[in-house]
Amino acid sequence: MADLIPLTRALAERAAAIHAAAMADGLGGEAWGAPSLRGLLGTPGTVGWLAEDAGLVMARAMAGEAEILTLGVHPAYRRQGVARALLAACYAVLPAMGAERLSLEVAIDNLPAQTLYRAEGFKRTGRRPRYYRRGAERIDALVMARWL
Repeated sequence: MADLIPLTRALAERAAAIHAAAMADGLGGEAWGAPSLRGLLGTPGTVGWLAEDAGLVMARAMAGEAEILTLGVHPAYRRQGVARALLAACYAVLPAMGAERLSLEVAIDNLPAQTLYRAEGFKRTGRRPRYYRRGAERIDALVMARWL
């Protein structure tokens, strides 16, 4: 398992490369570029981690709630515990930021991610029609949440 390092604005280019590789299969939505990542990291309550070159997570805490903004693992590192380690970092830090519940969106057809999230205690709380864009196609997202 790769070591986790805090994701800072200075690491946005590296994070964007990991995100592009993680989202290349299309199941997780569109890849975010370095400017988008830098912008999000500059907003209050936003935190993130890199698992070296294996994966990244970004989350935002606000008003007692937290949301996973993105979680992606490079295909070469999948099924090695990277996503679980990134989620564990969120579980460790977000409560100290006042968050009691963590939510996320996952594409309706991203079954591997849904399996992971269920194993991590997330439950389905809703559905967002046509949330993800894949070229001209729009894919629904499930909304999932767990208590921290």
